Amino acid sequence: MRSAAVAAIGAGATAAVVVAALVQAASDTPSGKALGLSVSVPDAYKRLITNAGGTCRAVSPNLLAALLETESQFNPKAASPVGAQGIAQFMPSTWETSGIDGNRDGKRDVWDPEDAIPSAAKYLCSLAKEVKDVPGDGQSNMLAAYNAGSGAVLKYGGIPPYKETQGYVQSIVALAGKPAPGGNSSTAERGATVVNAAQDVIGTPYSWGGGSVSGPTTGTCCSPNGSSGSSITGFDCSGLTLYAYARVGISLPRTAAEQYAASEPVKPEQAMPGDLVFYGSSPTSLHHVGIYVGGGWILDAPRPGTEVRFSPMKSMRDIFAIARPIPH
Repeated sequence: MRSAAVAAIGAGATAAVVVAALVQAASDTPSGKALGLSVSVPDAYKRLITNAGGTCRAVSPNLLAALLETESQFNPKAASPVGAQGIAQFMPSTWETSGIDGNRDGKRDVWDPEDAIPSAAKYLCSLAKEVKDVPGDGQSNMLAAYNAGSGAVLKYGGIPPYKETQGYVQSIVALAGKPAPGGNSSTAERGATVVNAAQDVIGTPYSWGGGSVSGPTTGTCCSPNGSSGSSITGFDCSGLTLYAYARVGISLPRTAAEQYAASEPVKPEQAMPGDLVFYGSSPTSLHHVGIYVGGGWILDAPRPGTEVRFSPMKSMRDIFAIARPIPH
């Protein structure tokens, strides 16, 4: 995992490229569960689905895999009687407006999974925005819009009264919610969401005392070196982790020491993306926390004058522990 990620970071790549490198390496591991895939996915598509599954918060790798299984059973040559095409079953008119050149070979090919799978994720994200104000479960409304169109979801104020669409949504939700072998799906899915949430705020300024469950906030005065966050909107280290874990419904306390007390220590060899890395000399004197992303890297808000960013896990020498917040 380390070589791909380090190469990307060393080349000055964007945050998305770095995460893609880490995710690709994780998805190629024998377990195949780095991001919680419980749907049985052909090896040829695991990397594509895992990468595309982080396109937005409304879509997870497992949900995307469940959709593709339902649409085509992962058959890139699938063609329906009504004209839907490819592994993601795009209608030609929808492909014309929503298809992307996922593999950057200069053409958008609905029959090529390298184009169709990321296009499906991007289209789901756009549908999620279109139906975000519709009552009911947002994920179910998004899936209904993929099947019946966002117009129908808006018209009926939720999943339209079509037997096909209702069965479609139920099938995908049930398939995506199936536990992965070994029972690690929920943990891995939470970790993926936490990493994606922190990735979304890369570049946000460090602010001492800044950050809440809702996002960046102005901070307070003063850090041990006298820096004040009272005029800076952003995150400090534990504000970032508090915010990211709120995305998965886990309410963390405010300081690094308190967050460690609310977490279960894990062995380094068992660390998963989303786990927290704590720095200090004892449980009560922890001074920093970051979010583990794999390959020896974390996402963190390091100190005054910096921004939320990727940092080497060993950029601070006093690693105290890796721990996994306990759901309540």
